[in-house]
Amino acid sequence: MEKEVYPKKEFYNISDLLAIVKILRGDNGCAWDKEQDHHSIRMDVLEEAYEVMEAIDSEDSNLLKEELGDLLLQVVFHAELETENDSFDFDEVCDGICKKLIYRHPHVFGNIHVENSDEVLKNWDSLKSKSKGEETATHRLESVPKLLPSLMRGQKVCKRASNAGLDIINKADAIENIKVIVSQLETTVSSSNGDDAEKNLGNLLFACCNLASLLKKDGEKALTMAINQFIMQFRDMEDTAVSRGITIDQMPQNELKALFRAGDN
Repeated sequence: MEKEVYPKKEFYNISDLLAIVKILRGDNGCAWDKEQDHHSIRMDVLEEAYEVMEAIDSEDSNLLKEELGDLLLQVVFHAELETENDSFDFDEVCDGICKKLIYRHPHVFGNIHVENSDEVLKNWDSLKSKSKGEETATHRLESVPKLLPSLMRGQKVCKRASNAGLDIINKADAIENIKVIVSQLETTVSSSNGDDAEKNLGNLLFACCNLASLLKKDGEKALTMAINQFIMQFRDMEDTAVSRGITIDQMPQNELKALFRAGDN
Protein backbone atom coordinates (compact mmCIF):
# COMPACT_ATOMS: atom_id res chain seq x y z
CA MET A 1 0.00 0.00 0.00
CA GLU A 2 1.35 3.38 -0.99
CA LYS A 3 1.89 5.62 2.02
CA GLU A 4 0.46 9.10 2.17
CA VAL A 5 2.84 12.05 2.55
CA TYR A 6 1.68 15.14 4.38
CA PRO A 7 3.86 18.26 4.48
CA LYS A 8 5.63 19.01 7.75
CA LYS A 9 4.71 22.43 9.04
CA GLU A 10 5.66 24.53 12.03
CA PHE A 11 1.99 25.28 12.71
CA TYR A 12 -1.12 23.40 11.58
CA ASN A 13 -4.67 24.79 11.47
CA ILE A 14 -8.23 23.53 11.03
CA SER A 15 -7.72 23.07 7.28
CA ASP A 16 -4.86 20.68 8.03
CA LEU A 17 -6.97 18.73 10.50
CA LEU A 18 -9.76 18.34 7.96
CA ALA A 19 -7.26 17.17 5.34
CA ILE A 20 -5.53 14.70 7.68
CA VAL A 21 -8.81 13.09 8.75
CA LYS A 22 -9.81 12.76 5.09
CA ILE A 23 -6.48 11.02 4.39
CA LEU A 24 -6.96 8.68 7.37
CA ARG A 25 -10.34 7.69 5.96
CA GLY A 26 -9.02 7.39 2.40
CA ASP A 27 -7.94 4.35 0.39
CA ASN A 28 -4.34 4.58 1.62
CA GLY A 29 -5.31 5.64 5.12
CA CYS A 30 -5.56 3.88 8.47
CA ALA A 31 -7.37 0.53 8.61
CA TRP A 32 -8.92 1.35 11.98
CA ASP A 33 -10.11 4.83 10.99
CA LYS A 34 -11.68 3.46 7.80
CA GLU A 35 -13.69 0.92 9.81
CA GLN A 36 -15.35 3.48 12.10
CA ASP A 37 -18.85 4.89 11.84
CA HIS A 38 -20.96 7.21 14.01
CA HIS A 39 -22.05 4.40 16.32
CA SER A 40 -18.64 2.79 16.85
CA ILE A 41 -17.09 6.02 18.14
CA ARG A 42 -20.15 7.65 19.74
CA MET A 43 -18.86 7.09 23.29
CA ASP A 44 -15.52 8.69 22.38
CA VAL A 45 -17.30 12.04 22.14
CA LEU A 46 -18.48 11.70 25.73
CA GLU A 47 -15.10 10.48 26.97
CA GLU A 48 -13.25 13.36 25.35
CA ALA A 49 -15.76 15.87 26.74
CA TYR A 50 -15.16 14.54 30.24
CA GLU A 51 -11.41 14.76 29.75
CA VAL A 52 -11.86 18.42 28.77
CA MET A 53 -13.79 18.95 32.00
CA GLU A 54 -11.05 17.26 34.01
CA ALA A 55 -8.43 19.49 32.37
CA ILE A 56 -10.51 22.55 33.27
CA ASP A 57 -10.77 21.42 36.89
CA SER A 58 -7.02 20.83 37.02
CA GLU A 59 -6.43 24.38 35.73
CA ASP A 60 -3.73 22.98 33.43
CA SER A 61 -3.72 25.11 30.25
CA ASN A 62 -1.46 22.77 28.27
CA LEU A 63 -3.62 19.77 29.14
CA LEU A 64 -6.77 21.73 28.26
CA LYS A 65 -5.28 22.63 24.86
CA GLU A 66 -4.57 18.97 24.17
CA GLU A 67 -7.98 17.74 25.30
CA LEU A 68 -9.81 20.41 23.29
CA GLY A 69 -7.92 19.13 20.27
CA ASP A 70 -9.08 15.59 20.99
CA LEU A 71 -12.68 16.81 21.28
CA LEU A 72 -12.36 18.82 18.07
CA LEU A 73 -11.14 15.67 16.32
CA GLN A 74 -14.42 13.97 17.21
CA VAL A 75 -16.39 16.80 15.59
CA VAL A 76 -14.23 16.72 12.47
CA PHE A 77 -14.39 12.91 12.23
CA HIS A 78 -18.18 12.78 12.48
CA ALA A 79 -18.46 15.61 9.94
CA GLU A 80 -16.16 13.69 7.58
CA LEU A 81 -18.40 10.63 7.84
CA GLU A 82 -21.35 12.74 6.69
CA THR A 83 -19.27 14.37 3.96
CA GLU A 84 -18.59 10.91 2.55
CA ASN A 85 -22.37 10.32 2.54
CA ASP A 86 -22.97 13.63 0.70
CA SER A 87 -25.08 14.78 3.64
CA PHE A 88 -23.17 17.76 5.06
CA ASP A 89 -19.58 18.84 5.68
CA PHE A 90 -17.62 20.63 8.39
CA ASP A 91 -18.27 24.06 6.88
CA GLU A 92 -22.00 23.44 7.16
CA VAL A 93 -21.53 22.50 10.82
CA CYS A 94 -19.79 25.85 11.34
CA ASP A 95 -22.51 27.62 9.35
CA GLY A 96 -25.21 26.07 11.54
CA ILE A 97 -23.66 27.05 14.85
CA CYS A 98 -22.92 30.60 13.63
CA LYS A 99 -26.54 31.09 12.57
CA LYS A 100 -27.72 29.63 15.88
CA LEU A 101 -25.53 31.99 17.92
CA ILE A 102 -26.74 35.04 15.99
CA TYR A 103 -30.39 33.94 16.31
CA ARG A 104 -30.16 33.25 20.04
CA HIS A 105 -28.36 36.50 20.87
CA PRO A 106 -30.81 39.15 19.63
CA HIS A 107 -29.63 41.41 22.47
CA VAL A 108 -26.21 41.46 20.77
CA PHE A 109 -27.03 41.09 17.07
CA GLY A 110 -30.56 42.54 17.13
CA ASN A 111 -32.69 45.18 18.85
CA ILE A 112 -33.73 43.21 21.96
CA HIS A 113 -32.82 44.80 25.30
CA VAL A 114 -32.00 42.75 28.39
CA GLU A 115 -31.13 43.88 31.90
CA ASN A 116 -29.03 40.94 33.11
CA SER A 117 -27.84 37.39 32.43
CA ASP A 118 -31.05 35.91 33.86
CA GLU A 119 -33.03 37.60 31.10
CA VAL A 120 -30.45 36.40 28.57
CA LEU A 121 -31.01 32.80 29.66
CA LYS A 122 -34.80 33.14 29.55
CA ASN A 123 -34.63 34.54 26.03
CA TRP A 124 -32.21 31.78 25.04
CA ASP A 125 -34.54 29.07 26.34
CA SER A 126 -37.53 30.65 24.61
CA LEU A 127 -35.74 30.95 21.27
CA LYS A 128 -34.33 27.44 21.61
CA SER A 129 -37.78 25.99 22.22
CA LYS A 130 -39.20 27.92 19.27
CA SER A 131 -36.44 26.76 16.90
CA LYS A 132 -36.90 23.14 17.97
CA GLY A 133 -40.66 23.25 17.61
CA GLU A 134 -41.29 22.64 21.32
CA GLU A 135 -44.88 23.76 21.69
CA THR A 136 -45.42 22.88 25.36
CA ALA A 137 -43.45 22.96 28.61
CA THR A 138 -43.61 19.17 28.67
CA HIS A 139 -41.88 19.07 25.29
CA ARG A 140 -39.07 21.17 26.77
CA LEU A 141 -38.65 18.70 29.61
CA GLU A 142 -38.74 15.73 27.25
CA SER A 143 -36.09 17.31 25.03
CA VAL A 144 -33.41 17.10 27.73
CA PRO A 145 -31.10 14.41 26.27
CA LYS A 146 -31.85 11.00 27.77
CA LEU A 147 -28.21 9.94 27.50
CA LEU A 148 -26.99 12.67 29.84
CA PRO A 149 -25.73 11.43 33.21
CA SER A 150 -28.91 11.02 35.26
CA LEU A 151 -27.90 13.57 37.88
CA MET A 152 -27.23 16.20 35.21
CA ARG A 153 -30.42 15.32 33.34
CA GLY A 154 -32.49 15.50 36.53
CA GLN A 155 -31.14 18.93 37.40
CA LYS A 156 -31.83 20.25 33.89
CA VAL A 157 -35.39 18.87 34.00
CA CYS A 158 -35.98 20.58 37.36
CA LYS A 159 -34.60 23.87 36.05
CA ARG A 160 -36.80 23.78 32.94
CA ALA A 161 -39.84 22.92 35.04
CA SER A 162 -39.08 25.93 37.23
CA ASN A 163 -38.64 28.18 34.20
CA ALA A 164 -41.99 26.95 32.90
CA GLY A 165 -43.74 28.14 36.05
CA LEU A 166 -43.27 25.31 38.54
CA ASP A 167 -41.47 27.69 40.87
CA ILE A 168 -43.48 26.98 44.01
CA ILE A 169 -40.95 24.88 45.92
CA ASN A 170 -38.35 26.75 47.95
CA LYS A 171 -35.15 25.41 49.51
CA ALA A 172 -36.78 24.62 52.84
CA ASP A 173 -39.59 22.69 51.12
CA ALA A 174 -37.03 20.79 49.05
CA ILE A 175 -35.09 19.76 52.15
CA GLU A 176 -38.30 18.71 53.91
CA ASN A 177 -39.23 16.65 50.87
CA ILE A 178 -35.86 14.89 51.05
CA LYS A 179 -36.48 14.05 54.72
CA VAL A 180 -39.89 12.55 53.87
CA ILE A 181 -38.40 10.43 51.09
CA VAL A 182 -35.56 9.25 53.35
CA SER A 183 -38.18 8.11 55.88
CA GLN A 184 -40.03 6.24 53.12
CA LEU A 185 -36.77 4.67 51.98
CA GLU A 186 -35.99 3.51 55.51
CA THR A 187 -39.38 1.81 55.68
CA THR A 188 -38.98 -0.02 52.38
CA VAL A 189 -35.42 -1.09 53.18
CA SER A 190 -36.42 -2.47 56.56
CA SER A 191 -39.32 -4.35 54.96
CA SER A 192 -36.95 -5.83 52.35
CA ASN A 193 -39.19 -4.58 49.54
CA GLY A 194 -36.57 -4.24 46.81
CA ASP A 195 -38.78 -2.67 44.15
CA ASP A 196 -40.15 0.01 46.45
CA ALA A 197 -36.67 0.66 47.85
CA GLU A 198 -35.35 1.23 44.33
CA LYS A 199 -38.26 3.56 43.56
CA ASN A 200 -37.71 5.57 46.74
CA LEU A 201 -33.97 5.69 46.10
CA GLY A 202 -34.69 7.16 42.68
CA ASN A 203 -37.08 9.68 44.25
CA LEU A 204 -34.39 10.66 46.74
CA LEU A 205 -31.78 11.21 44.03
CA PHE A 206 -34.24 13.25 41.96
CA ALA A 207 -35.19 15.32 45.03
CA CYS A 208 -31.47 16.06 45.45
CA CYS A 209 -31.39 17.18 41.80
CA ASN A 210 -34.20 19.61 42.58
CA LEU A 211 -32.35 20.96 45.62
CA ALA A 212 -29.18 21.40 43.57
CA SER A 213 -31.17 23.37 41.01
CA LEU A 214 -32.66 25.59 43.74
CA LEU A 215 -29.21 26.14 45.25
CA LYS A 216 -27.86 26.92 41.76
CA LYS A 217 -25.08 24.41 42.37
CA ASP A 218 -23.73 21.81 39.95
CA GLY A 219 -24.92 18.47 41.27
CA GLU A 220 -22.38 16.55 39.16
CA LYS A 221 -19.55 18.66 40.57
CA ALA A 222 -20.83 18.25 44.14
CA LEU A 223 -21.02 14.48 43.74
CA THR A 224 -17.55 14.37 42.17
CA MET A 225 -16.15 16.28 45.14
CA ALA A 226 -17.83 13.84 47.53
CA ILE A 227 -16.43 10.86 45.62
CA ASN A 228 -12.94 12.36 45.66
CA GLN A 229 -13.26 12.97 49.39
CA PHE A 230 -14.29 9.35 49.90
CA ILE A 231 -11.22 8.16 47.99
CA MET A 232 -8.96 10.35 50.14
CA GLN A 233 -10.57 9.02 53.31
CA PHE A 234 -10.19 5.47 52.06
CA ARG A 235 -6.52 6.14 51.35
CA ASP A 236 -6.05 7.45 54.89
CA MET A 237 -7.70 4.29 56.27
CA GLU A 238 -5.46 2.10 54.17
CA ASP A 239 -2.36 4.02 55.26
CA THR A 240 -3.38 3.54 58.88
CA ALA A 241 -3.88 -0.19 58.32
CA VAL A 242 -0.51 -0.54 56.58
CA SER A 243 1.23 1.28 59.44
CA ARG A 244 -0.18 -1.39 61.77
CA GLY A 245 0.89 -4.21 59.50
CA ILE A 246 -2.67 -5.21 58.63
CA THR A 247 -5.15 -4.76 55.78
CA ILE A 248 -8.35 -2.72 55.79
CA ASP A 249 -10.56 -5.78 56.16
CA GLN A 250 -8.70 -6.64 59.36
CA MET A 251 -9.44 -3.30 61.04
CA PRO A 252 -12.25 -3.17 63.61
CA GLN A 253 -15.47 -1.74 62.18
CA ASN A 254 -15.71 0.91 64.88
CA GLU A 255 -12.28 2.25 63.91
CA LEU A 256 -13.22 2.35 60.24
CA LYS A 257 -16.37 4.32 61.02
CA ALA A 258 -14.40 6.67 63.29
CA LEU A 259 -11.87 7.33 60.55
CA PHE A 260 -14.67 8.18 58.13
CA ARG A 261 -16.21 10.56 60.65
CA ALA A 262 -12.82 12.16 61.21
CA GLY A 263 -12.45 12.59 57.47
CA ASP A 264 -15.67 14.58 57.33
CA ASN A 265 -14.30 17.24 59.69
